Amino acid sequence: MIIILSGLPGVGKTAIARELASQIGAVHLRIDSIEQAMWRSQAVSTSLDDAGYRVAYAVAEDNLRLGLTVIADSVNPIQLTRDAWIDVSAHAGVPAIEIEVMCSDVDEHRRRVESRVSDIPGHRLPTWDEVMSREYVPWNREHIVLDTAANSLNENVEMVRKAIRDTLPEWDARPTH
Repeated sequence: MIIILSGLPGVGKTAIARELASQIGAVHLRIDSIEQAMWRSQAVSTSLDDAGYRVAYAVAEDNLRLGLTVIADSVNPIQLTRDAWIDVSAHAGVPAIEIEVMCSDVDEHRRRVESRVSDIPGHRLPTWDEVMSREYVPWNREHIVLDTAANSLNENVEMVRKAIRDTLPEWDARPTH
């Protein structure tokens, strides 16, 4: 299955993705890591546009075809990218769970954005103004919403694990360690 985490920078997508991947032994695909590697390679000298997403779609599909669970971690701001992840799941013949991660407390979200430090060498994190002015289209279909201001990391991860069990009751979502 593919678990698609979406949301503005600084809401907590990567924390959820890392914890969940650790617990269930999933592949964690992070667009920020992919795009920064592309910049470092100097293969791209101008805008990446959707290149990082396209690489992630291909790597996700390869891993899904191997029978692995993939957690896609990206802003996923528009319907086109959201549909592309669903296409990946369809091509691989696996279910998808779409999750929007948000932080309902604006002050807390701002604090997170302004205080975080990049864990990817050379990666410049967006400013608060850049996060707030970023294009982010509202969803037009059913999806799960996790609020990192209202729930702890563990509570959010458990909500995803419940969604996995609800989607695939036969899937063993017990910890792998």
